[in-house]
Amino acid sequence: QVQLVESGGGLVQPGGSLRLSCAASGSINSINVMGWYRQDPGNQRELVATISSDGITVYADFVKGRFTVSRDNAENTVSLQMTNLRPEDTAVYYCILVNLPGRPQQYWGQGAQVTVSS
Repeated sequence: QVQLVESGGGLVQPGGSLRLSCAASGSINSINVMGWYRQDPGNQRELVATISSDGITVYADFVKGRFTVSRDNAENTVSLQMTNLRPEDTAVYYCILVNLPGRPQQYWGQGAQVTVSS
């Protein structure tokens, strides 16, 4: 199994910054994708950013230029540095790991609440 544990959520003022981290443990394939999705009440879970084991990143349009995803392959961690936060960024942020190759095996963290409010 794979376990993902997020940390770093909290309350931040608009325009502020926050850093989320996710630590993975268990049966992690050398070829994988890690990253972040988010979900607020009434909305579907949506992609925020992902990064593959070879360093290829994918960002949602609404976070480009504000968020940066990074990973440490040796430690099996992924981070999301969030800057210029907006109230619309308020959501539960979920860490994801997808084991590859073959049929993707998808794992989720428990979620970290991010609240952007004055």
